[in-house]
Amino acid sequence: MRIALDAMGGDFAPKNTVEGACLALDAFPAISRLFLVGDSARIKTEMDLHPKHGSRIEIIHASQVVEMSDGAVESVRRKKDSSVSLAIDLVKNGDADAIVSAGHTGAAVAASSIKLRNLTGVERPGIATLLPTETNLCVLIDAGANVDAKPVHLLQYAVMGAVYSRHILGYADPVIGLMSIGGEDVKGSDFTRDVFKLLKASGLNFRGNIEGHDLFENPVEVIVCDGFTGNVVLKSCEATAHAIFTWLKHEIKQSPVRMAGAYLAKGAFQRIKKKTNYEEYGGSPLLGVNGICIIAHGSSSALAVKNAIRAAAEAIQHQVNPHIIEEIQRYVR
Repeated sequence: MRIALDAMGGDFAPKNTVEGACLALDAFPAISRLFLVGDSARIKTEMDLHPKHGSRIEIIHASQVVEMSDGAVESVRRKKDSSVSLAIDLVKNGDADAIVSAGHTGAAVAASSIKLRNLTGVERPGIATLLPTETNLCVLIDAGANVDAKPVHLLQYAVMGAVYSRHILGYADPVIGLMSIGGEDVKGSDFTRDVFKLLKASGLNFRGNIEGHDLFENPVEVIVCDGFTGNVVLKSCEATAHAIFTWLKHEIKQSPVRMAGAYLAKGAFQRIKKKTNYEEYGGSPLLGVNGICIIAHGSSSALAVKNAIRAAAEAIQHQVNPHIIEEIQRYVR
């Protein structure tokens, strides 16, 4: 398999992207070619620190970088030679099977949608992200690609999220929940009530509405919402996890007894930290585009980049897109 990496995407590029690429090549021998797209001089400087990986890496020069201040659609039009745009072109032209970027999310979504187009039957792509709960990993879709969604888009998200949950996470019959403000059928806005009707009539394994506390107390396998709601939920969860560890660290340091107790519980703390660490999950797939696109966190470490590349490899290996086309035809009429 061949993967294109936006080597200039992210807060710590190209250092972390190049190092993460090399970690991925060590861990995943099935990757036959990894394209590093970006400033060739800077990439080569980083590659000099990892000389043994040269045979499976090809550097593609890009003269431009999409900055965080750039508009999403405008960046596609004005920066045609940007690293993310050229990386997506590799997928469009059949030279690569997937693209991974930790750069400007809006630009990656816009460029993928414009250049790759949508899968048959999909009107709007959605970002699927993984949320760890006490009992499972659940897929939240959409996490920010489409903030002005229509009810039918959420039906399509439910189908795509179920495909990802089944084929990547291994849940045989994923349970789907609709994010709302109450569990009853009549609760929510006009929009969510319309979505509820579509999901209930679809034949999918739909549990009904779920509220914020259900995310972790009574989890489903797929959480469906519009991109505005999903992004707020995701960022709130990330911030809460970070705050809890900060508060805990502060309180533990208040006395030697607490510090001793924390030392004894060190293993438990490390396991929880690993479970809530976005770096372990790597990146979020943009489901619904005619190609594999993985969007990683802007502050991705080398480990996060490695795992984003792993997510791309898994989507290729498990043929996520053909399964999405098949299931969209089955459930969306």
